[in-house]
Amino acid sequence: MPTFRFTVNGQARTVDTEPDRPLLEVIREDLNLTGTKYGCGEGQCRACTVLLDGRPIASCITPIRSAQNKQVTTIEGLATGAVLHPVQQAFIDEGAMQCGYCTAGMVLRTAALLEQHPKPTDAEILEALDGSLCRCCGYPRILAAVHRAASTRKEAPNAAK
Repeated sequence: MPTFRFTVNGQARTVDTEPDRPLLEVIREDLNLTGTKYGCGEGQCRACTVLLDGRPIASCITPIRSAQNKQVTTIEGLATGAVLHPVQQAFIDEGAMQCGYCTAGMVLRTAALLEQHPKPTDAEILEALDGSLCRCCGYPRILAAVHRAASTRKEAPNAAK
């Protein structure tokens, strides 16, 4: 079985597995990082979003071979110890979640957005979060949380790069 080497949340990791195995499976089952959620399994809902070299990807349709020698950031790696990332804090402050199933993916997509556009417009936010499905329909609070994060964000040590 092939060996894959990559960094997850700042830690070098090695996994022996099939090259077409979804990154989501490896993250949840082999690395025991369960913050990344399985939603649709087809890359449509974005609940499984992680950052791969700073870019948001649907980990359910991304084979582990795509992570070889790259940096993966999951929701568990966004905070610095007990200090939440500004986006995580903004989602809490705005109550931008109900069931919370979509939240990790949206937080990671928002962190990546703010790295590229520190003061995004509504149109940029909607484009960045397009495809992230919230079954509870918390979209107005999610939009408010992104604006809050943008207005209060300082350079976080673990911000998406």
